[in-house]
Amino acid sequence: MITLYGFGVGFGLPEISPFVTKTEVQLKMAGLAYRKERAMPPASPKGQLPFIDDDGEAIADSTFIRAHIERKYAFDFDAGLSRPERAQAWAFERMIESQVYWGLVGARWVDPENFAKGPAHFFDGAPEDRREKLREDAQFRVAENYLLSGLGRHAPDDDVELALRSIFALSVQLGDKPYLMGDKPCGMDATAFGALAGILTPFFDSKLRSRAESFENLSAYVDRMMEQYYPDFAWTPVREAA
Repeated sequence: MITLYGFGVGFGLPEISPFVTKTEVQLKMAGLAYRKERAMPPASPKGQLPFIDDDGEAIADSTFIRAHIERKYAFDFDAGLSRPERAQAWAFERMIESQVYWGLVGARWVDPENFAKGPAHFFDGAPEDRREKLREDAQFRVAENYLLSGLGRHAPDDDVELALRSIFALSVQLGDKPYLMGDKPCGMDATAFGALAGILTPFFDSKLRSRAESFENLSAYVDRMMEQYYPDFAWTPVREAA
């Protein structure tokens, strides 16, 4: 049995982390039985979530977990795609994780109101005399990584514009198809869904979210993916939340 370690439910989402969501959806795509446990990043071999335990073998990082699933269970997440289409899907995945994801981070962690509403509560269980310092240190580290990502070096409106250019590219790629590469979901859909749902959740208010909601096909896509892979979760459809 595979054990998936993630943050768990929160922020109006079935899973707080877009990377954990990516892995969980890919486990569902592959039809693999798994159980899920809550964990914090220090428990992971690489100091980040997700990681899985597969019969005693620990694999960390969503991309390496995907490779493990493909290798061990002979499941091809991109079955039916041509070689150029596989390359295109990989390029979109890199764009999502290097641009769209960091836009989400800025909205959650750098914006003071959203931080207080969301990530600050990660430390509610810490000793009271250390709680605020832990919050400040964590926000500083994330803000530093946001800066190092490149997106955080720009003025607040400029970083949103850059993230939106990537979201626009996803909207164009999706078009009127049910999934990003055609009539069936591929591995990249799990990545896109995790990031887009994290941006579009009604839990947080941000310029990125309000602008992203204008891409109606992506809003419908997130609603559709949520219904398909998390049918029992009480998700507020994007079009109703807008």
